[in-house]
Amino acid sequence: MSFTSEVKNEVSKLETLAVENLTELSALLRNIGTLGQNSIHITTENSSVARRIFNFLKQKYQVIAKVTVRRGYNFNKNYIYMLELKQKLEEIANDLCLKQNIPKSYLYDDDSLKRAYIRGLFLSCGSINDPKKSRYHLEFLVDTKEYACFVQNLLNFFELNSKTIRRDTKYMVYLKEAEKIGDFLRIIGANNSLFYYEDIRIYRDHKNMTNRLNNCEQANVDKMIETATKQVQDIELLEESQAFSLLDDKVKEAAIYRKKYPEASLLELSEIISIETGILITKSGLYHRMNKIKQLAAQIRENKKMK
Repeated sequence: MSFTSEVKNEVSKLETLAVENLTELSALLRNIGTLGQNSIHITTENSSVARRIFNFLKQKYQVIAKVTVRRGYNFNKNYIYMLELKQKLEEIANDLCLKQNIPKSYLYDDDSLKRAYIRGLFLSCGSINDPKKSRYHLEFLVDTKEYACFVQNLLNFFELNSKTIRRDTKYMVYLKEAEKIGDFLRIIGANNSLFYYEDIRIYRDHKNMTNRLNNCEQANVDKMIETATKQVQDIELLEESQAFSLLDDKVKEAAIYRKKYPEASLLELSEIISIETGILITKSGLYHRMNKIKQLAAQIRENKKMK
């Protein structure tokens, strides 16, 4: 079972107020219902969602929808649940604003009703990636640009930072930020799914941070080895060119220890010299000595090019 299905199954079992059910039903039928002259047809691949719609219609309007189940035509061959309603069509259409592209404000005029509408949106046209298997992504696929803007504004009322793009003939409203998707699950009341999502997110964030630290440490080691190798090459060049004697005693001492400990960092090398000679030398002081070797080696290389 996909993570989307698990979230929808959890949300479909929530106990909610009658006034919230009306708002949620409006979002559900707006997106997966078709209003005809003599009937309303509702289609979903989730049995829990179909059951929730059936119960809402029965509780609010005392009507019984005809339910049909058949195999889908997709590769997974999931079941498709179809509800057909032929009673109180005008009353239902007016209450739920099914004849309007954008629902009337009374359906979402406070925070709890906005949450209910968003819950219905997700149950009807939402999907969410499993954080364990792929990138963080939550989306709603809707039919018009105007409705997409309405959905985006509704989500951003809760500061979810949703975006909208066109996808073929439809519009996708989506969230990419991991924390915002967690906030969304909290808004629709999917608490069990939220705990799972946050556990995976924290684990992935910790793993990514560890990898970044390891990569940074490895990069520093590589840089240190590269620097030490160049220093040894400079010293060997001075020796081959009989220019080593041009160095003062302190710089010669640093060169000797660098060749003796070619894999040590400057900090490690300064500590080694301080211990073995009994004379304190800092990392900064050792750097300046190595820099004198580097400058003299560069002059020798430049002279060779000119000859």
